[in-house]
Amino acid sequence: MSFATPLLLLGLLLLPLLVLAYRRLERRPSKFAVRYTNLDVLASVVDSTRSWRRHAGLALFLLALAALLVGFARPSMMRLADREEATIVLVIDVSGSMQAEDVEPTRLEAAQRVVRDFMKELPKRFKVGVVAFSETAEVAAPASDDRQLAIDAIDYLYPQRGTAIGDAVARGVEVARAADAGDRGVARPAAILLLSDGSQTEGILLPEEGAARAKSFKIPVYTIALGTPEGIVEFNRFGGTRIIPVPPDPATLRQIATSTGGRFYEAENVDDLREAYDKMGSLVSKVERKQEVTFAFLAGGLVLLLAAAAVAVITFPRLP
Repeated sequence: MSFATPLLLLGLLLLPLLVLAYRRLERRPSKFAVRYTNLDVLASVVDSTRSWRRHAGLALFLLALAALLVGFARPSMMRLADREEATIVLVIDVSGSMQAEDVEPTRLEAAQRVVRDFMKELPKRFKVGVVAFSETAEVAAPASDDRQLAIDAIDYLYPQRGTAIGDAVARGVEVARAADAGDRGVARPAAILLLSDGSQTEGILLPEEGAARAKSFKIPVYTIALGTPEGIVEFNRFGGTRIIPVPPDPATLRQIATSTGGRFYEAENVDDLREAYDKMGSLVSKVERKQEVTFAFLAGGLVLLLAAAAVAVITFPRLP
């Protein structure tokens, strides 16, 4: 919490002094003797005035003063708000291992379905781009607010060969920056959502080098490791069938996310994949903004003042 006029908070130091003054007045002996014949009634009055309710009014009054002083200092808090504009680059692995059927019907088809639904839920003013990567990383759709262009690009993806994760991240950065150039150089928040099911086998840049490039432009990379350790791909060659294990590489993807300020997710089935994209959507669609909360403290202070007055009226001792 921050304050526009923090010096007013020094008034809070007076509250303990008010408590001390109240205690001194309470303990001060009376200067006058009172002649009262009904001692039983007087004793009951004295006992009731010594109960904790005697101090409730003062406690509420002090809380009211504290709330009002904080309100006058104009406090602000960081709160999550809907982001109005952003650039999202979907970086999707289309290597041969994406044909594995451990995620039904195949890893790639499952990714296409989930990503299509994900794009429909994004705010309309978000720009979306698509990068497909195998042995190279290619721009399937530049970042734009034409959502159908990105959906069509997802539909046309097909398995190829090789996995160039480092190049894919770097190409995602280029797509995000090109979107800013199209906005006359006005930088908008950007994020890369990287889905892969394997370790790097091709490419010029290492994964950590691609991550370093994203970090240098303050672009977080959110990563998903798709598939199970038991995933396999079958190839028919020379009249025989060759079975190749294709486990995902969560360690590399976790490192990319951590180093760039993103998040890492693992998805072993369609439900996991959908949940991962839902969580990423919530993160990229929200932004922390400073919001002044003066009214809340002033309103609370006034309510406490009214409560203190009510308690004082009810508990004020009366002699019959």
